[in-house]
Amino acid sequence: MAKLLVIDDERAIRNTLREVLEFEGYEVDVAENGKIGLELAKKNKYDLIYSDVKMPELDGIEFLEVYDHACPVIMISGHGDIETAVNAIKKGAWDFVEKPLDLNHLLTMTKNAVEHRHLSEQLQRKTEEVNNLKRKVAEKNRMIGESAAIAKVRDIIDKVAQTEARVMITGENGTGKEVVARLLHEKSARANNPMVEVNCAAIPSELIESELFGHMKGSFTGAVKDRAGKFEQADGGTLFLDEIGDLSLAAQAKVLRALQENEITRVGSDKTTKVNVRVLAATNKNLPEEIAKGNFREDLFHRLNVIPIHVPALHERLEDIPLLVEYFAQQICKEQGWKVKSFSKDAIEALQAREWRGNIRELRNVIERLIILGGDTITAAEVNMFA
Repeated sequence: MAKLLVIDDERAIRNTLREVLEFEGYEVDVAENGKIGLELAKKNKYDLIYSDVKMPELDGIEFLEVYDHACPVIMISGHGDIETAVNAIKKGAWDFVEKPLDLNHLLTMTKNAVEHRHLSEQLQRKTEEVNNLKRKVAEKNRMIGESAAIAKVRDIIDKVAQTEARVMITGENGTGKEVVARLLHEKSARANNPMVEVNCAAIPSELIESELFGHMKGSFTGAVKDRAGKFEQADGGTLFLDEIGDLSLAAQAKVLRALQENEITRVGSDKTTKVNVRVLAATNKNLPEEIAKGNFREDLFHRLNVIPIHVPALHERLEDIPLLVEYFAQQICKEQGWKVKSFSKDAIEALQAREWRGNIRELRNVIERLIILGGDTITAAEVNMFA
């Protein structure tokens, strides 16, 4: 139920407005002057305030000047106060209504103002949700470290992101290749358009063409309706082909054609569709070796490998481990609602002495395990016991 406040020094108007508005289902408070109205407005959350212009102690204009405009304010003006009411709108009033009051007009105005208030609140909540999501995404895509190896990656990202150049991201599993791809997208002119990710290794070979290029209804068993593929979904944005080295030769040929012609053809169709997509690719394989074995097309490799970015393994950037440990500890403890745990110097040294074949992904898992099983300050003995 919407809650309203009526401020007017005329008892008859206060009572009439309260009766009419309460009959329409609104909850209504009244105040006989601006001073009392201001006190009520500070204590309660209103969806709309009606305020007379001319009142003792604190008039409507003075009320507007000190009120924080948390909700719409409609001014009630006499015939001689219209110029004043218009001035009040310049000071932030939502609208004004003239005396004698036209109740039908007043009810319409009330409904519109309350709806405006609710829509504004919804928009504010959505904006906050989007901003929180953006902060979470930005936090997730942070590249932690100050080593020369990671500084080189950052430098290439900054130079390349604003271009349309295709990028081949290489590195071992768990090094953060997908983070590099997301940063390239976020820093590009396409950032407000979709970034579509495809894990080429996770899709069966018989379905990869449909996944990438889409299909028409009835083109194969299970194709019950037309479906856009990842290239079409990423139109205007970025397509990230993760584990590109696992793509079948047949699919490689179609990807090559899409890159050459900037168009795709859905499975089961003879119609081509233009697409505007920036392609980023990533792999943990040595593609020149895969080319020599006949597993990867050399022409596709050269199409994708315009800008190569190699993401270093963790053993190549051991000096970043203290920063990574601190970052993951804060992140994990925040997720669990715990007080942040610290790591002793010998614990950090013990972590730096490990091989880390799983790289950053393995390090985070170990940090989470130590935080759950260890004490307030993680020691080297706990690292050796639980890691």
